[in-house]
Parts: sequence; structure tokens; C-alpha cells
Amino acid sequence: MLQLFRNNNPFTVIVLFIFALLVKFEALLHPVLPTPVNNHFLFNVILQGMALIFRQGAFAYTLLSVVILFIQSIYLKGIASKHKLFPRPTYIPSFVYLCLTSIYLPFNTFSETLIINFLLLGAVDTMFGFTQTTQPRKLIYSAAFLLSLAALFQFTILAFFLLLLVGMVLFRPFNLGEWSVAMMGYFTPFYFLACLLFLSDKFGVYSLWPHIGFSLSSHVVSIFYMIVTLAGMFILLASGVYAMQQNVAMSNIYVRRDWIALSFYLFVSVLVAILTDVEIRTAWLITIPALSIIISHALLLEKNKRFSNFIFYFSLIFLLFCLSANK
Repeated sequence: MLQLFRNNNPFTVIVLFIFALLVKFEALLHPVLPTPVNNHFLFNVILQGMALIFRQGAFAYTLLSVVILFIQSIYLKGIASKHKLFPRPTYIPSFVYLCLTSIYLPFNTFSETLIINFLLLGAVDTMFGFTQTTQPRKLIYSAAFLLSLAALFQFTILAFFLLLLVGMVLFRPFNLGEWSVAMMGYFTPFYFLACLLFLSDKFGVYSLWPHIGFSLSSHVVSIFYMIVTLAGMFILLASGVYAMQQNVAMSNIYVRRDWIALSFYLFVSVLVAILTDVEIRTAWLITIPALSIIISHALLLEKNKRFSNFIFYFSLIFLLFCLSANK
């Protein structure tokens, strides 16, 4: 079964979509309406616009979330293939992403974290292309713009500005003009939003934006569930790091730099998740993209297929436990 997701057959997408519907069936069976979040004005505006279309259709919101998660999983695979993060193209990152986003039921509800993840993935995809383009300033501006746009949704996402700095250091030789373009791209969304708020006499909304909390969430099913979930995630991450050391050692310098940036992405996302207000129940969803790509190494370890098969079946058992505990 693992071989089915390892290959690059286009028909695997159909299998993955069926898999997504199965593992997210509980969420679809008990749909939840998204709720406005205090002081998150941009997301609340989006909810107001969506309410005109979906009304009180909780199922429509949840189905949209499932589709978005599926698209993100395919995009994650596309990033890995495009930038040669693995020895060969594979749908394993998509499989792992769908598994990890199913271990906690609120991850499958429509939230601003879904939107933020799209913007962050777009920024990372763009940053990985800094070394492969004849127009670096265009990509630098785009990456900075996407990171800044994500920060408008949630104040703590400002920490990803550090990822932009790391990307500039890793992927580009120092050039004052390029750094100026990066700063310009980062501040553009803030400038235009400030202008719109000023013209509409709502500039005071900006004062509600800065907000830091502590989201080692209390929204868990039980202490036992939390302990098992943390243990399972630790085992998967440790196995991914172990396999990554072997796989990355055979990669070229550019791919190694990509993995350094990706590891820093995971570090910053964990920091952001911790500092996000507990009201945001999907705060830890922001860590899943980086986790998924790193854990994928364990399922792609060619030198030790027994190890990769064990991790594959362990991930399925871990997923089944989380699905049963969330009922």
C-alpha cells in the first residue's frame, strides 16, 4: 500500500481524494460553522462575505475546508517535486499532510489558519526559487508580499519575517537593492490596508491587530489523548529527522539549503503556534506543512524498507487512534 503513494502516478490523486474523504468523514458528519475571532478583522470580513453565499450551511464550510486541505496537500507535493526535495517525485507528502490534518477535528473546520498556510506555502515555494531565476527581485518581492499578507490575518505571523531574512541569506548573495525590494514587498500590504482603513474612517481597527496569547491548548479531548498524540508526533518527527540526515547527505548544496530553510520554517511555526491566543483552536495547524515534508523522509527511506513500512503502518494506527478519540 505504501508503494501506491510513493509513485508519481496521476491516478494516485484520485486515491488520495478518496482517502481524504474517509479520514475526514467525522468532520463532514458533524460540520461546524466558523465563528468570528476577536480582533482578527481581516478574517471576520472574509466570513461576512462568505456568509452571503453559504448562509448557515455548516456542511458547505466544512466541505470547503476539506477541499482546501486536499489542494494544499497536492501543492505540498508540487513544492517537493519542483525543488527536488526528495530523490524522485512522490505523493508521500500529500499522504502525510492528510493524515496529520486529521488527528485533531478542529483542523478540518474553516479557519484563518487555512488561509495563512496557503500564503506561507506560496512564500516558501517562491523563496526556494531564488537561486533558479534570472529575475530574483520579482520573486523576492512576491515572497515578502505573501509573508506580509499572512501577518495581516494574525499578528504572531510577523515572526515569519525571520524566515524571509534566512531565505535572503541562504539563497542570495548580499545585494542592497534586493534587500530593499524585500522590505518594500513586506511593507506594501500594510501600506495599502492602512490607506483603505483611513479612507473608510476605520483606522482604529489597526490597534486591535497586535495580540499575543499562549495556545498550549486546553481544547483537548483528554489528558490521555494529548499524551498519546504528543508521543506519536514525536516518534514520527524523530523518524523523519533520522531519515532526512541520510537522504539530504546525498543532495546538492541548493537542496541542502532548502532543507535548512524548511527546518527553520518548522521552528518559527512552532513558536508562532505557542504564542497564538488559545481562542484560535487551529493554531497548531500552521506547523503541519513543514512537519509533513520532514516526516515524509521516513516513508521514503530506500535503504531500510522495513523501517519505512513500520512508520507507514504506525502512522495509520496513530491516525485511527486519533479519529476514534475525536468521536
